[in-house]
Formats: sequence, C-alpha cells, structure tokens
Amino acid sequence: MARAIWSGSIGFGLVTIPVRLHSAISRKTVRFNQIDADTGARVRQKRVSGLDGREVPSERIRKGYELASGDYVTVTEADLAALAPRASRTINIDEFVDLADIDPIFYDSAYHLAPDPAAAKPYKLLAAAMEEAGKVAVCHFVMRSKQHLAAVRAVDGRLLLSTMVYDDEIVPASEVDGFDLLAGVEVDEREQSMARQLIATLEADFDPARHTDTYRAALLELIERKAAGDTGTAAPAPAASSDAVVDLMAALEKSVAAAKKSRTRHPTAGQPQDEAEEPARKSA
Repeated sequence: MARAIWSGSIGFGLVTIPVRLHSAISRKTVRFNQIDADTGARVRQKRVSGLDGREVPSERIRKGYELASGDYVTVTEADLAALAPRASRTINIDEFVDLADIDPIFYDSAYHLAPDPAAAKPYKLLAAAMEEAGKVAVCHFVMRSKQHLAAVRAVDGRLLLSTMVYDDEIVPASEVDGFDLLAGVEVDEREQSMARQLIATLEADFDPARHTDTYRAALLELIERKAAGDTGTAAPAPAASSDAVVDLMAALEKSVAAAKKSRTRHPTAGQPQDEAEEPARKSA
C-alpha cells in the first residue's frame, strides 16, 4: 500500500476528522540521465561560480532574488523560517461552493483523503452530506512548509482533495497575443450548424481508459529493443498536415463524414447514425 505523504485532520465546524493524504496521481514519464557517449559514464552537474567557474561548496550557497538592476538580495534560511506559515495539521474548510463554480484552470495536483481508522463515521457523514448537497469544500492547509489552497469533493463516498493555484497565478487572457483577432471574425449560421453537427457526431461519455500515452508506449518499446541489442533507430512519426484551411465549409463537411465513418467502427457506437444526427438536425 502507498504511504501517506501528509496526515492531519479536516476542520468541519467544531468537528475534527483525522485523515491521511495520498497522491492520486502516479506519473508515467520516461526519465533519462545524461551519458558520456564515449565512456558510457553518467554525466553529473556541479554548482559553479558564475564569476570564475570554480565549484562552490554547499555551505557557501545562499538563496538570492535578482533585482531589475541585476543585483541580488540574499535571503537566509532563518529569514524564510520566520515567514513560513505556522505548521498546522488541519485542513480548514473556508466555504462550500458548487463544483461548476470552479474553473478547471485553478486545479493543480490531486490526492486521495483517506480516513483515520478512528474517524470512519464522521468521515463518511461529511462525504455523504457533501455528495447529497452537490457541494465542494474550498479549504487551505500547510504541507511541506507551504500554504495550499485546495478543493475537497466527495466521489462515491470518498473524499478527493485537489490543490489549486491562486488567482494571481493565472495568466490573464488579455496578456496573450492573438485573441484580439477574434473581434473582426464573423461566423455564419451554416458554418455554425455544420460545427454543431460535428460536435454531435463526436459526442460520447468520457472514458479515461480510451485515452493512452502512445508516445510513452512507443518510447518504452524502443528502449526494450535497444536493450535487447537492436541498433536501429525508430521510424519517424508521420508529419502533421500543414495544409491551410482554404474552404472552412468543405473542411467541416469532410470532418463530419470522417467522424461518422470512424464512429461506426468504434466499439462504443451504440446507436444508429440517424439517431446520432438528430441533435444536429434539430439545432440546425
């Protein structure tokens, strides 16, 4: 069983519910080390001075914040300790909101909140009450000397916690080039109707098992072949089409036709195509 990375309690009014935090995500990234091609030895990085290139021992290294002038303000560990949020083992619920009110852009990492053996009943009570009300708890807690904003939601009688980014960490759309181009673009009803039909044709219930990391699978297969002595290189991935869209309607019609053809071959296709087209006809 996976070990808990944090333990504490949920503060729910005057009720305290001991819980343990377990990561809900297991990253499957393929990691590489840097290797000397001539000797096969691993290449390691050293911390060197930008002034003379000499290696700097760890006891002389300090944290520094770069100013606009290029100078640095150094900060000691004592300075940081004095400002660190007070250590707490409580997930403090600030408010309950509707899940739809939280834009997914705010979500960061996901964790399972498992009940302490002595707190199964209050845990189940809170989860059941939240699930019945359809509410999400917005809360804050301290983990690894950092204060986190988080959302706790109930799923099938269990509690899941998602850490969140703060509002001032979201990049405003106004700072992104390109959106101003949309102001002068007009979409006619025929094009919009065809786009709705394409959406209806591709509509499905979300099944995460249908989506896999094909690049990671191909990379692991390459590693296995090389470990077995294969000296060949992997075949290059097919290049993405760079054809510009000349006729939007033609592209939409072609996309709808391709989606319908693909849908008839899909194992989850459970309704006749005529029924699948019906929402598009009604909305057209």
